[in-house]
Amino acid sequence: MDLIADIRSQLDELAARSLVRRRRTAESACAPRQLVDGRELLAFCSNDYLGLAAHPRVVEALREGAALYGAGSGASHLVSGHGRAHAQLEERLAAFEAPHLEQARALYFCTGYMANLAVLSALGSDPSAMIFSEALNHASLIDGARLARAGVSVYPHGDVAALEAQLAASAASTKIVVTDSVFSMDGDLAPLPALLALCERHGAWLVVDDAHGFGVLGEHGRGALEHFALRSPNLVYVGTLGKAAGVGGAFVAAHEAVIELLVQRARPYIYTTAAAPALAHALLASVDIIAGEEGRARRAHLRALIAQLDGQLRLERWQRPPSHTAIQPIIIGANDEALAVSAALHEQGLWVPAIRPPTVAPGTARLRVTLCAAHTENDVAQLAAALNRLERK
Repeated sequence: MDLIADIRSQLDELAARSLVRRRRTAESACAPRQLVDGRELLAFCSNDYLGLAAHPRVVEALREGAALYGAGSGASHLVSGHGRAHAQLEERLAAFEAPHLEQARALYFCTGYMANLAVLSALGSDPSAMIFSEALNHASLIDGARLARAGVSVYPHGDVAALEAQLAASAASTKIVVTDSVFSMDGDLAPLPALLALCERHGAWLVVDDAHGFGVLGEHGRGALEHFALRSPNLVYVGTLGKAAGVGGAFVAAHEAVIELLVQRARPYIYTTAAAPALAHALLASVDIIAGEEGRARRAHLRALIAQLDGQLRLERWQRPPSHTAIQPIIIGANDEALAVSAALHEQGLWVPAIRPPTVAPGTARLRVTLCAAHTENDVAQLAAALNRLERK
């Protein structure tokens, strides 16, 4: 019982600091208007940026995939779990990102978290290597660096000069710079062109986690590499497929030699059961939508909604960092106030989560507003009006 008492003490401490996390239960498909715990809410919290999670073509492809391949894969990719749908998806994704990579090949993972663990632990497997990690990187990148045998050096957020000094001073046998493309709590973009120039100058890899950029950024939705018109053999690209693509999983795209190294050495890939082939089959439909005219139209509508929110918010006390992406943070500061504002929005039928430490720095608790191409102008106007009213109370 002393063990249980210790755990309860830890939980009580979280509650005293307004840091307890609570789950809500969604009872309908992921969409702007969703039944949650028995009540319809207008949601501004999913990462389904293009509104594909419930798209009829994607849903039908998932149904078709289940009919073709069953409910599960049965084993890891290297045993018997690698199906035709997985292979087709990897070929499609490699071709999609090929304009930005040399001899592109892609590898599909169950989750983005696993993909990041795999890349950093495989590329950084030598103790003489060094990983240069952005200060605001996602937890999966931080954990991937911890799993690697390489040393780790953290550079300040967006500070190209500091990174250049670290690279110049390093005698590491292999240098790996790793960064988010779109930072998940602030919505800003990493200075990828400057980072890539540094990596090419210093013979380093640039690992880009484009979780919030794939499908959204770029004319064709190829993500941050297309947005910045980048191409290099030094690039290792991680794209998430459970956000803008609307389904689940992730992929790594890079030079074919890098992908082969992951197949041979990446423990998060080797030692886990492959995702259901039906998911990969559904993702083929998602990628087709992203790459086509409908994807282009959805991205244009999303950009218009971002501009609308920017024009309609009239905040004076809360901070709103500049963001041209679907992630629109409203920094409130104190944990308890952020929770209170989120609760007040919930009372008005708006689902906007409060994000608190350790996800963000102490004193920067915030509302993390995310917009979706399935939102309407009226939806965004309703949110902006509610935020403006609450801030003035």
